[in-house]
Amino acid sequence: MLALAACQAFGAIAQTQTDTNQTQTATAQTDTNLAQIVQVPPAPVRKERVVSLADCLQLALQHNLDIQIQRYNPIISQFTLDVSYDVYEPTLTLTANKQYSGSPGTLITDTNGNIVTVPGNQRESDNYTPAINGVLPTGLTYDLSGTWSRDSIWNMPANGGGYWLPPTWSSGPGITLQQPLLRNFWIDENRLTIQLNKAALQISEQALRLQIMTSVTAVKTAYYNLLFARGNVEANTTALQLAQQLAANNKKQVEIGTLAPLDEKQAEAQAAASLAALEAARQALIIQENTLKNLLTDNYMEWVDVSPKPSESLVAVPQLLDRQTSWRRALAERPEVVEARLNAKKQGITLKYDLNQIFPQLDLTGSYGRSAFDSTLGDNLSDLSRGNSTFYSYGAIFSIPLAGNLTARNTYHSGKATLKQLLLTLKQEEQTVLVAVDNDVGQVQSDLEQVNSTHAARLYAEDALKAEQTKLENGKSTSFNVLQLISNLTTARVNEIQALANYNIAVAQLSLDEGATIEDNHIDLKLK
Repeated sequence: MLALAACQAFGAIAQTQTDTNQTQTATAQTDTNLAQIVQVPPAPVRKERVVSLADCLQLALQHNLDIQIQRYNPIISQFTLDVSYDVYEPTLTLTANKQYSGSPGTLITDTNGNIVTVPGNQRESDNYTPAINGVLPTGLTYDLSGTWSRDSIWNMPANGGGYWLPPTWSSGPGITLQQPLLRNFWIDENRLTIQLNKAALQISEQALRLQIMTSVTAVKTAYYNLLFARGNVEANTTALQLAQQLAANNKKQVEIGTLAPLDEKQAEAQAAASLAALEAARQALIIQENTLKNLLTDNYMEWVDVSPKPSESLVAVPQLLDRQTSWRRALAERPEVVEARLNAKKQGITLKYDLNQIFPQLDLTGSYGRSAFDSTLGDNLSDLSRGNSTFYSYGAIFSIPLAGNLTARNTYHSGKATLKQLLLTLKQEEQTVLVAVDNDVGQVQSDLEQVNSTHAARLYAEDALKAEQTKLENGKSTSFNVLQLISNLTTARVNEIQALANYNIAVAQLSLDEGATIEDNHIDLKLK
């Protein structure tokens, strides 16, 4: 019954609507003398573009500047998260250097008191040190390195001359490991950063979701307000036509002496007032057009001389309202609530790290490697592969602040207080959403009732005007009464259109506060 009443209401409104050009034509056809008093200026000539609500939503998703700006935040957050994983990327270091040292020959006295000549020499060393080091997600640090050296000595005897001694190769590759067992064991600074960046990415996604929902709701509100503004222009156009028609009829009757001049002036005054109301309605229409265009484009100059013309009509489709269902939906989907939960989750991660920092440091360490010393590189590598000479070590590092680690403990207690605060903020956000949904449900119900009542009021106003016009034709009424009923009918028509717009806006607001705007409008978040 509600849907039928709403459809009937809109159908009756549609019968009263005329195009702006028809308004200008009808105005031009009024009595010449009256036209001198009430001139209807032409409406601005603009190219019309017929758009449906779905068209507007599609344009907004592609070109709305607020959405475009917000869409970059998840992209930036994803890059930030990717950067935080770079800490686990191994580092390869290659070092090469050449060393030189020389000493002149000298005379020394041996244990027997004999003077011995020690020859001078020059020594050259070529050193090559490859290394791979890094850290694993468990906190284990590793360092795989070792130096390969080639030593050459130029021997200089005291009697002159010189010669190269056979070169020697030495090497000692090995690996060193260190694994925390207490502090930095279940979480360290690297893992903390990664988990916080993951949560930050989720928060940025919720912020984008909220912006899309907010912009979509704004577009729907602007679309419905534009429908109202056009209906308002049409209702005031009809009022002007009725006032002009009555003024023309009164003028004829004054000319033949069957009506007092006062009635003619009253009708002309009403026509002038109706014209003023029409001009105000036209300006309000332009403002609503601009409001909608601003939401649809990132290049306003393309729309500056274009008037969006809605292809749809204002109707009131009754909604199945269930406060409990709406509450559950809002608490699960509303982006502000989800973001508040994520902020509490982030603080929980930080608190876990702060707790771990209270523990003393206990790290296991170990190393293993092989060494070789040979006259050729081939022999050196062979010795390394056989493991003829190995070395290893293992042990532990224990460290504890003697003052009780006051910094870590106070940081932990501060973090606990912050978490309690964030949980209260979450509760506050949930309560705010519950109140908003409760208000929305009541508003939707109230607006639907207003649609029905304003529809009935408009029908009564139409019947009253028709009856009074008949009485005027039969000489049983006055122009003043008819003019008053024309004004009442215009008000009733505007009120009905406003009620229809308000109802649809209230439904859109309920969807927003439920966090269901994207799903209710079948929006693909992957749309670029």
